[in-house]
Amino acid sequence: MNLDQSKLEPLLGQVVNELGAAQNAALVIVGDKLGLFRALADEPASPAELASKTGTVERYVREWLSAQAASGYASYDAKTRKFSLTPEQAAVFAVEGPFNMAGGFTALPSAYEDHGRLAEAFKSGEGLGWGSRCNCLFCGTERLFATGYRANLVSEWLPALEGVVEKLNAGAKVADIGCGHGVSTIVMAEAFPKSNFVGFDFHDASIAHARGYINGHKNVGFETARAQTFGGSSYDFVTMFDALHDMGDPVGAATHIRKKLKDDGTLMIVEPMAQDNLEDNFNPVGRLFYAASTNFCVPASLNQEVGTALGAQAGEKKLREVLSEAGFTRIRRAHATPFNIVLEARP
Repeated sequence: MNLDQSKLEPLLGQVVNELGAAQNAALVIVGDKLGLFRALADEPASPAELASKTGTVERYVREWLSAQAASGYASYDAKTRKFSLTPEQAAVFAVEGPFNMAGGFTALPSAYEDHGRLAEAFKSGEGLGWGSRCNCLFCGTERLFATGYRANLVSEWLPALEGVVEKLNAGAKVADIGCGHGVSTIVMAEAFPKSNFVGFDFHDASIAHARGYINGHKNVGFETARAQTFGGSSYDFVTMFDALHDMGDPVGAATHIRKKLKDDGTLMIVEPMAQDNLEDNFNPVGRLFYAASTNFCVPASLNQEVGTALGAQAGEKKLREVLSEAGFTRIRRAHATPFNIVLEARP
């Protein structure tokens, strides 16, 4: 091989950076679990001080802090020999808010634990069922997406829809399809007490977890059901949050939803942001979503009947085709963020 050093060296540098990130990902999970990030956000600390504050051992904490500082996830003052978090680092790793990314790390062990099964699936073409994955996937998914739902759903996404907020304030019948642990359902139920909400998901364990969040809310419930067969009728509003692309039969799901909606009802689809052309998604967000899609979304879809496997980067054009085939005639992009696209569909 004739190697071009000007191309080889940057690639090797990138790979070294990636290996460091992969190693440190496990340490982020440890730090989050032990409260190291949260304690460090309170005030600068030496390794000994942070260890004392968190009930951990100084030698481990010192190495952990060094890894975080080398990663840019923590800051180090050579004069005081103390570590700290900037407000931005705290927002991403310590504060439960719209910018917290810890949930994304929490879900990662499932990808590594199942890599052998995924390799076999590559050869057989079979899928990996959502319910057969490590529990950390469900908890990590909930935590990662919940920050965006709490920050955007009531304040931006719902107001972007035509007449939906007015219906919700007056009292509407709502179904949340593929609700997972139910955070999206609960956020809406708390914001609109006059409306009634039912979250549906085909994963029994997720529905059991979601029911733990009801906590006296009388306008919300959760039921195990598939998107193609969930019950009820005459819904004013149906939602699907980051779920359509995971379904084996997205057209079948959307068709069933259309039949369950009132004539003047609305379907809101929230999906990962993606451009229609493959090359336009070669960026950090697209990279993250393609990797997650390979590990989780495509295998989940291929494990179900039909097995369409839209993938997490299907793009607006493909999503519109699914909705149109299901019988929706009025489809528009209502809102978008760097991470999500919100589509409004009416019969």
